[in-house]
Amino acid sequence: MARATMRFLSSDEEDTLHGQSLRSLEELGVLVRSRPVLDMLEGAGAEVDYDKMIARMPETMVMDAVRKAPREFTLCARDSRHDLKVPVAGIPFMANTGLASYMMDMDTGERRNATVADVTAFARLCDAMDLVDFFWTPVVPMDVPDMSHAAHLLWTSLLNTTKHVQQVEVMSAEDAKVQIGLAELFAGGAEELGNRPLFSVVCSPISPMSFEKGSVEAQVEFSRAGVPIVSMNMPISGFTSPVTIAGTMNVVNVENLASLVISQCAAEGAPFVYSSAAAPADMRTGSLPSGPAEMPAIAAGLSQLAGRYGLPCMIGGWGMCDGVKPGADMTLSEVSSYAAEMFSATDLASGLGSMDGAKGAALEQIVIDAYTWGNFRSSLRETKVDERSVALDALKAVGHAGTFISHPQTLRDFRESISVRDESKRSWEATLSYGMVEEARALAKKILDEHAAPETEMAIVERGESVIREYERSTMGT
Repeated sequence: MARATMRFLSSDEEDTLHGQSLRSLEELGVLVRSRPVLDMLEGAGAEVDYDKMIARMPETMVMDAVRKAPREFTLCARDSRHDLKVPVAGIPFMANTGLASYMMDMDTGERRNATVADVTAFARLCDAMDLVDFFWTPVVPMDVPDMSHAAHLLWTSLLNTTKHVQQVEVMSAEDAKVQIGLAELFAGGAEELGNRPLFSVVCSPISPMSFEKGSVEAQVEFSRAGVPIVSMNMPISGFTSPVTIAGTMNVVNVENLASLVISQCAAEGAPFVYSSAAAPADMRTGSLPSGPAEMPAIAAGLSQLAGRYGLPCMIGGWGMCDGVKPGADMTLSEVSSYAAEMFSATDLASGLGSMDGAKGAALEQIVIDAYTWGNFRSSLRETKVDERSVALDALKAVGHAGTFISHPQTLRDFRESISVRDESKRSWEATLSYGMVEEARALAKKILDEHAAPETEMAIVERGESVIREYERSTMGT
């Protein structure tokens, strides 16, 4: 099967980046702000400087971790019909935006703090939408204690969607244990969760080349429980990575390989997703530009590196709004950069419903972004290239200067060969436009009115709520 993808690195350039990453890991190492994790790495062969909390990893250690990592696995869901096997063969799996710091209220149009009720609404909306393949925990709920954000996010998500949940917030090893315990209630136990991981977790290194105590110790717990790790780092070229594309890709690769080593030292064969949201800075302002021209090249190169190591990857995102209100406010060049990024051969992507540089989120924006993604994703589907699809028999039957419109092969194959777009929503894709917002808002409300959350046994609900209450009491010292 053929699939349109974009390559950025030659074989020699790929070899250079791989070699420089191994040299970086062995000579510079990574900063790991956790004594237990440093002890674990030293026991597996790393050279550890405990005063500086630096772990230097030799090539043999890194490549051993690469060999141990699974080449494919399944991101499982409460409803097995939504299970996602990675790597994908064709169109990447898409999720909504995550960890937004505020909501645009769908009724008032005003910016406000997010709540657990917003997580419920996001989960139900995404559960109903076929174009959303898995669910990112979408916002930071401000109506619950800080230390229990992640527990509430995962619990509320699992209650309200039958799709795989990707957790985007984690605080500590204890927080990880609580999340694992909550997921076990749905899976049926620890072994069942390990066999069918209903959620995965974004554990982000901090560029350049450092791992914070809470996140890295949580990563160890998740890996031991069989919960897939998504090592999404976010270096900013010129700020937290070298300004060059090659220098940024090296930081990404070093951090992903180090994260892989940590997971495999914690549990051999732990599922792991190579991931990055690297982007260049706007050197005039210090901000992150929308849809920078370098992003497609960075994404393509990183996907090649992930493929070199045989790892599923999550690189790139999708969205039509970078402004402070729902709509499609990006310019043609910015949208083109995001579109080209999706040809990087990534397996997973996210971003539907994002606003304001991912700081905000809106339910109606998910509807707008998902529709646009639905039109674009046909460009990434698998295409048959075999004797049947070449259609030489049809060519012989029609002959020179003929037409294929009435040939049986046209009727048989046109639906899978040619995409048909919804002309009634053509205006939704107009850049610098807000005309689609009211229609999208009405559709979002209709879905929320009509789509029910999946049923959960009352005993599970009561036990989960009890686990969260106990965790809140322990973290608040009451």
